[in-house]
Amino acid sequence: MTSTILVSGATGTQGGAVARALLRHGHTVRAMTRNPDGAGARALAESGAEIVAADFDNPQSLRAAASRVDAVYAMGTPYESDAATEERQAIALVDAAASADVRFIVYSSVASALDDTKVPHFESKANVERHMATIDVPHTVVAPAMFTDNILSPQNREALENGRYAFPVPAGTRVQKVPMSDLAEFTALVFDDPQRFAGQRIELASSEETGAEVAKALSAVLGRDVEYAEIPLEAIEASGNADLAAMMRFFRERGYSVDIDALHAAYPEVGWHTVESWAREQEW
Repeated sequence: MTSTILVSGATGTQGGAVARALLRHGHTVRAMTRNPDGAGARALAESGAEIVAADFDNPQSLRAAASRVDAVYAMGTPYESDAATEERQAIALVDAAASADVRFIVYSSVASALDDTKVPHFESKANVERHMATIDVPHTVVAPAMFTDNILSPQNREALENGRYAFPVPAGTRVQKVPMSDLAEFTALVFDDPQRFAGQRIELASSEETGAEVAKALSAVLGRDVEYAEIPLEAIEASGNADLAAMMRFFRERGYSVDIDALHAAYPEVGWHTVESWAREQEW
């Protein structure tokens, strides 16, 4: 089943990956952005997406963007502002979609959001999930673990050039991860068959590695030794980023609990990546 789908955050890394996957699956994509003249929007337009300007703080623009589409991919990020703003903006988009009579919504949350983690942006996404349960629109929640793509952050790239992969957990702590490409492919499967997935909340992870194992995988791909370095939690706390510090405490003490084997057995067509197989597809 092909649909016309509004994708929020379409010029960002996650939304862009989802938009491109939907296009590959034959869907019509309406890419929502605040900057329709930007390079990201132009690239999506060249790929076949329709570009629509909308602002999370302008409900009228959201309703206009969601009009005459079959479905909506709703996501937000706390990193452009804060968790409270992300929550407010995501709820505004969900409400606009409902008022525009869309038939299906997929919301991108986070794994363990409903587990009382005390991580601010987990809690804000949980609040959006609870709000979605009050609207009369079939929906699915996809809840990814940490994005493998964070390995490519500018900070990490600089460290890797010096032979180090650094992360704020002990070397032997396992952290579940999912590349945005795997999230996007899974999301496309959901939109391919909304009836199959409506009403479900599905947590996603592609692999689970320790920091030392990530460093070993990167060594194999880059062809040079990469050592793991633990960033002290105290350094994160001292930075003043309470959200990040709370998430790192969660990783150290509990961590995500996605049943990776069952997930992959149920959806083998996603082609789930390990850190090493993901890294071999990146531009270094």
